[in-house]
Amino acid sequence: MARKVALVTGGAIRVGRSIALALADAGYDIAITYRTSGEEAERTVEDLRARGAEAIETKVDFTDLGATRALPTEVVRRLGRLDLLVNSASVFHRSPLGSVTPADWDDLFTLNAKAPFFLTQSAVPHLESGTDPSVVNLLDVSTHRPWPSYLPYCASKAALEALTVGLAKALAPRIRVNGVAPGPVLPPDDYDDAEKERAAKATLLERWGGPEDVARAVVHLAAATYTTGAVLPVDGGRHVA
Repeated sequence: MARKVALVTGGAIRVGRSIALALADAGYDIAITYRTSGEEAERTVEDLRARGAEAIETKVDFTDLGATRALPTEVVRRLGRLDLLVNSASVFHRSPLGSVTPADWDDLFTLNAKAPFFLTQSAVPHLESGTDPSVVNLLDVSTHRPWPSYLPYCASKAALEALTVGLAKALAPRIRVNGVAPGPVLPPDDYDDAEKERAAKATLLERWGGPEDVARAVVHLAAATYTTGAVLPVDGGRHVA
């Protein structure tokens, strides 16, 4: 049987890379996107092919809605089909209250909510031809426990969570839509040791997770044929701590 095809946005680095590798191990051929991490994308594609997957990388600027809309057609042209869309690409930066600009707000909402919505909308006709098609969105534990210095980011991920549930309703019964909400799995570049320790202690497990924990959750939801409209926390229990 032909291998399923997954499109993983932001799949060149960090959590997106781990998701792409885990899906390749689960039997998918993979398309990844990148914006500035071209060398990392090439290395990730090499690693995917070493696992037996057919793999391609595509440079996409998700602020360009024309390119966003064209992406699913490009993946199908090159890999033959589309069964799974993982909206992993996002932007994250500190935005303390009093310093937030409209440009900050627009940047976060464009990349974290607007682009995933329009990419999903464009992918629907191709997913409908897939096998058990689904969408998995990368959310964040902060949607329910917002961080004061990252409010626009938290709001953008909350918007994506609302879209996850709404799209599950709109695309049922043919296409499933779910979300994964990571907690502390990769520290931001600007976190110092004290912040890392506080983040770990705020979880029930009192430790950081890793990108592979998120990747396993995505693989699970991709295979969970009776699950849609769900948001799976991968946060060491942070959401109930």
